[in-house]
Amino acid sequence: MSGHSNLYEVPGRRGVIRNRVLAAVITAAFLWLGYVVYARFDERDQWAAEKWRPLLRADVWTTFILPGLEGTLKAAGLGVVLAGAFGLVFATARMSEHAWIRVPAAAVVEFFRAVPLLLLIFCAFFGSFALTGTTMSPFAAVVLGLTLYNGSVIAETLRAGVNSLPKGQAEAARALGMPKGQMMVLVLMPQAVVAMMPAIISQFIVLLKDSALGFIVGYDELVDRGLNGIAANFSNVIPAALLVAAIFIAINTALDALAHWLQKRISRGRKVTREPDGRDTAPPRPAAMDNALANPL
Repeated sequence: MSGHSNLYEVPGRRGVIRNRVLAAVITAAFLWLGYVVYARFDERDQWAAEKWRPLLRADVWTTFILPGLEGTLKAAGLGVVLAGAFGLVFATARMSEHAWIRVPAAAVVEFFRAVPLLLLIFCAFFGSFALTGTTMSPFAAVVLGLTLYNGSVIAETLRAGVNSLPKGQAEAARALGMPKGQMMVLVLMPQAVVAMMPAIISQFIVLLKDSALGFIVGYDELVDRGLNGIAANFSNVIPAALLVAAIFIAINTALDALAHWLQKRISRGRKVTREPDGRDTAPPRPAAMDNALANPL
């Protein structure tokens, strides 16, 4: 068995000792840091039972936590749908052959990628009054900000996915007489979505966490309910913040597991299989390509 690989060189005896020493030092540093945090909180009675007991009460959950979680999931869910649609449209527009479509789409994507999300939410909420005389609801402002920022990131992710596909995909579609728009929608974009699915889901995880920025406009979500609701009524900021963080960690862990599952499933579905006679069988062609072959005109 070889001691080397293309990506990692197996360390020798001195390297193993050095790695173990570094691991021990880093572990000790983290343990010390954890102890310092625990001790400082303990000095301020943050671990006292009376500060944690309210988090076990049913009325606290039904009044603060569950409504806040519902608000977070509503904003994040609608944001995911709209950001995905925004990304698909502007990724396709950015790769258009027409400059009058490609250039404005690139300007929109780059602008909203560069502006901080907090500023987008703030401007959507307060700027709507200056433009129309009516104030946008906090929910709409949060969803709009999430859509514009994350949709722009997804648009660039999908564009990178299309550019990473083999050139033969586009050439085969052109050979069948497919116009650029049909080729993009039916052949290239579906494969780009599949290829970039883990990155897209990772961006959706970011979107879920960014929904907490809705507190700037008074949106009723989990962080606002936890800190301004529970902590204000029971004077337990640290326990309430830790509970909110634990809920976000649980949701994001589930989404991350979904991303890994999709990646494995996609990889397994795209593997090259070997027939009994020794021939290799390539992954199946996109369904749109088969439809085009059956109906070239």
